[in-house]
Amino acid sequence: MDLSLLWIPATLAAAAAQTARNATQRRLTETLGTVGATQVRFLYGLPFAALFLLGVLELSGEPMPAPDAGFVGFIVMGAVTQILATALMLAAMRERSFAVVTATIKTEPVQVAVFGVAVLGDPLTPLAGLAIVVATVGVILMSFKERLSEVTRAGARPILLGVVAGAFFGLAAIGFRGAILSLDSGGFFVRATTTLAWGLALQTAILVAWLLVFNRAAMVGSLREWRSSLFAGFLGALASQFWFLGFALTAAANVRTLALVEVLMAQIVSRRLFSHAATPRELLGMALIVGGVALLLWTAI
Repeated sequence: MDLSLLWIPATLAAAAAQTARNATQRRLTETLGTVGATQVRFLYGLPFAALFLLGVLELSGEPMPAPDAGFVGFIVMGAVTQILATALMLAAMRERSFAVVTATIKTEPVQVAVFGVAVLGDPLTPLAGLAIVVATVGVILMSFKERLSEVTRAGARPILLGVVAGAFFGLAAIGFRGAILSLDSGGFFVRATTTLAWGLALQTAILVAWLLVFNRAAMVGSLREWRSSLFAGFLGALASQFWFLGFALTAAANVRTLALVEVLMAQIVSRRLFSHAATPRELLGMALIVGGVALLLWTAI
């Protein structure tokens, strides 16, 4: 396979690993709370990221790239905005239904495309831009299952929080891609894995410090649930490894748009396990996602 197209299987693998991680974290939320379960992906993912890095350096025979000020700036941007995005998402979900918040957060691919052009100068052709918009509209149609009157009754605050959370998730993707590109040595695999290890180390330090000051019970609980937490951490690190490989090879907007197929995977599982019949709106949304992703891949290939 042409290495320039390796981002496609890498993104699909990342989406699958993230789905499995989410399922594992969902159970941990019941015992550790939201913040405690969230930090598991960082604290227990860091050792695996370090192992990934050691393995890649050993197999490639390359030295670890030396970070410069540009790398540090981008890695701080990615790590901090990802944490902020998660906090805003959880705040929005406390005020509004999961479906509405998900729909607003899924504006992320469009925002990633804009940030990518503005911050990194990533190329964006008209057809690729159209593909991103079409797929994003499809996800919003599938997620927005409530009537407009029910949405507006809650006010604009949770919707605004969701959109801002999507923006921060977009900035995180751009920050991590910028960090990868700023490293001036090493192949794409080495640069992606180095960035992953640095990012998880910074996020772990931030969240552990926060928990020790404000929520020690959650911190102690995550240590008590180390078996489940370790598996969730592995899946989180594995998903991030594939995300970062995608970011190393193509624009972040392409990766985040293709990742929308995760919504289709969830829909298929829902129909198989729970006999959930798709509504006309969901069918239209799925068609738009498939069409947008197909157009994106056609322009990439």
